[in-house]
Order: sequence, then C-alpha cells, then structure tokens
Amino acid sequence: MVRKISIKFLVGFFLIFSLSFVVLNQTVKEFIRSSNQSLVTNELEGLKNNSNGYVRQAFLINHYSSNQLYFGEIAKEIAIDLNRMTDSSVGIYNLSGKLLYAPDASSFPANRQSDLEQAIGGNTAYSITYNGKNTTVLFSYPVVIDGAKVGILRFHKDFSTLYQQTGQVLQITLYIALAIFAAAFLFSYILSRHITIPLTRLTQASTEVKNGNLDVRLHFKRRDEIGRLADNFNDMIDQISRQIHIIEKDRDHLKQLHEQEKRFFDNITHELKTPLTSILGYAEIIRKNGEKDPVFFDKGMNHIIEESRRLHEMVLKLLEVSRNNNIIHEWQQVDAAPILQDVCESMTMRAQRYNKHIHYEIGESLLLLGDGDRIRQLFINLIDNAIKYSLPCSTVSVKGEQENDRIRFLFSNPSDPIDGEYLSRLFQPFYLVHSSNAEEGSVGLGLSIVKSIVQQLEGTIDIANDHHQTIVIVEFPAYVRTESEGTS
Repeated sequence: MVRKISIKFLVGFFLIFSLSFVVLNQTVKEFIRSSNQSLVTNELEGLKNNSNGYVRQAFLINHYSSNQLYFGEIAKEIAIDLNRMTDSSVGIYNLSGKLLYAPDASSFPANRQSDLEQAIGGNTAYSITYNGKNTTVLFSYPVVIDGAKVGILRFHKDFSTLYQQTGQVLQITLYIALAIFAAAFLFSYILSRHITIPLTRLTQASTEVKNGNLDVRLHFKRRDEIGRLADNFNDMIDQISRQIHIIEKDRDHLKQLHEQEKRFFDNITHELKTPLTSILGYAEIIRKNGEKDPVFFDKGMNHIIEESRRLHEMVLKLLEVSRNNNIIHEWQQVDAAPILQDVCESMTMRAQRYNKHIHYEIGESLLLLGDGDRIRQLFINLIDNAIKYSLPCSTVSVKGEQENDRIRFLFSNPSDPIDGEYLSRLFQPFYLVHSSNAEEGSVGLGLSIVKSIVQQLEGTIDIANDHHQTIVIVEFPAYVRTESEGTS
C-alpha cells in the first residue's frame, strides 16, 4: 500500500503520462492514416480522369461497331501510352478480368484481388499492399464508352515515398511528444518534491508538538501557500504557548481562589460560631436559673433574640450571594429610572433614622437588559451601605444618567478616608474597613451581593475615596430598541 505522498505523485504522474502518450500515439497514427488515404484517393481520382480522357480520345479517332473488340485491339497502345503518361504500370483487362496486355506483367498478380473483382462488377476500387518499406496500390475501374463497358483499366502505382515521409513525420512527432512528456514528468517530479518535502517537515514538526515540544518552528523562504502554511503553523504554536501560559495563570488564580474560599469559610465559621456560642451560653444559664433572676432573664432573652436576628440576616445574605452566583437568568428590557426613584423614596425613612438625607437626580428612560428584582436589590444595597457608612448628619447623593450607549449610576456619601489598598477588598464577603463604625449586626456581605449582581448584568462597578467622599460608579450597556420594537 502506497502511503507517502511523493510516491503517490510519481505513480500518478507516470500513469497519466503513459496513458496520454499511448492516446496521442494512436491519435496521430489514425490522423496520418486517414490523411494518406485521402491523398491516395485524390491522386487515383485524377489518374482515372486523365486515363478516361485518353481512352475516349482514342475511340473518337476510329469508331468501330464493336467497342470491346476495338478496346482489345488498341490495348497495347493504350497501356504503353498510359504507362508513360501516368508514371505507373498499366494493365488492360477485358470485362471477364483477363489480362490483355501489360508492359510489366509482374506488377499484376495472376490471382484476382479485391480491386479487380469489384471492377468486373462495375465498381471503381483499389487495394493497398504493404511490403516492408514499399507501399503499392492496385487501382481498377471499368472503361465505359457511350454507356457501355468495353474493358477494365488497372494501375499499379508506388506510394512508398508518401508513406515513408508520413512515417518519418509520425516518428518525429512521437519523439517530440516523448521528449515533452519526459520534461513534463521531470517538472512534475520536481514540483511534487517542492510540495512533499515541506509537508514531510510539517509532519515531523507536528509530531514534535504532539510530544510536547512547543519550541519547534518552520522556516520556508517561500511566499506561496506552503510558506503561508508554515507561518500559520508557527502562529498556531505561539497561540498554543500563550494559551498554556494563560492556563497556568488561571491555575495559579484558582489556587488563590481556593485559598480565598478557605478564608471565606473560616470567616463564615467564625461569624456563625460567635452568635451561636453566645446564644447557647445564655440559653443554658436561663435553663439552669429559670426566672430566679428576672433582670438577667430579660437581658438573656433580649440577647438571644438579637443574636438570632443577626444570625438569620447573615444566613439570608449568604444564601443571596450563592443564589446570585449560580442562578442563570433570562434578562428582559427594564427601565431602571422608576425603580431607582422608588428605592430612593423608600430609603428616605431609613436615612432619617440616622439624621441623614438622600438627594437624587434621575434621568428619564434608563433602559437596560436585566431583572427588575435584581436591579432593585442592587440599588437597596448600595444606598443602604452609603447610609450606614456615611458621616453623621450627611447627605447621600444618587444620580442616574445615560451617556451614549452606557447607563451610569453614581452613589456618593461623605465618609472617613479609606486607603487605596483596602478599596478593592470591600467587595469581598465579611470585609469591613470601618468595623468600629459599622452598624450593629452588619457582617460585610452587602457589597459582595452588589458585585455579583453587576457581573450577572454584564456591567462594571468601581469604588473610589477622595476628599472624604466615597463614590461608587456602576455602569451597564444601554438597551437599544430594534426597528420592529420601535414600530410595534
């Protein structure tokens, strides 16, 4: 079984050229044969016309009552004259096919051949005889005078020169064709190597890559498809190397995430353990002492209730983080402007509890793709966070606007300075940069929930602190109405 492309090329070219040469040889032979036959036929037609004219002229000079008898009497004269005029051996026959006279009787065989038989039957015919390098033609036709056959003229003509010349032409043509085919085969062989050698090197290089060697490169000083293929191969290896580098970075990142996850669960354990321990301690003391100490009983029950509430709120927020990170939503068109206005109005009462105010500027028709409940939760968490961590008796500013193809929301509040190294960590669960100023029961999950919602909505969120002012900027792609929606 042939497997190498170079061998397939050679075998294919050899078969194609061999078949083409055979077909060309047969075609040229057939063309020369038909051409020679046409030349012979034309020359014999001219010979017949000339000899007919001579015989008619001989009959016009002396007209006899019996044309056959007269034809026999002048047979010798006709044969000698036509032999001289036509440069051919001439034989005179009667209507029964008997040779009356021939200057060279050896040119006409004794046995009747096909041309003579057809002439006896009233037809014109010839037969060709090939003998080595000699080619002769026997040409016979009946002589008709005044509508009656008087005899048969038969010519023996040599066409060796014609057939030798055409044979030489055929031989030269075949030699030229053979030389052309040989040159074409050689060119095809060189071309096949020009193609197969780079393919062999490409195969070897791909094998090296398969075995893990990404340092292999191909260098061909060519600008054709092979050269572009080598360039693409090198680019592919570079891309694979970059992807492997990215995978390695992702692997390291996953390790960091694993460590962060461990710290996250350690924080959860600590945050859950603290209220549970406190609840368990007060519950055991109350069960032991009962209502013997009413003051302690009331204090313990209040503490259990407050810690249970804080624990319940913490669990709900943890569930919310998990829910936002894992549920796949089908978004729809949402106008965030009325949602933000409603949240600002509802959160005003909460701000007043802390002697704070909310000032908002909201543009009209802030369309984006999302879920109304998630967007409302996003606004609640951001405004609630701004209220809790703003300075006393301050004003929380809220702004919603559209700029080109982006929807932007700004939440700002006066606050204590925050170092830049802590800003990026504010979105981590359980992280409180101002733990001393945090609201009682806060566990630091609000901004973590906010970030997960923003990521789900394919938006961006940034936080900055400058000149005692904390600013949170949230941006989303604006929803663009289609023509069908605009005309519906």
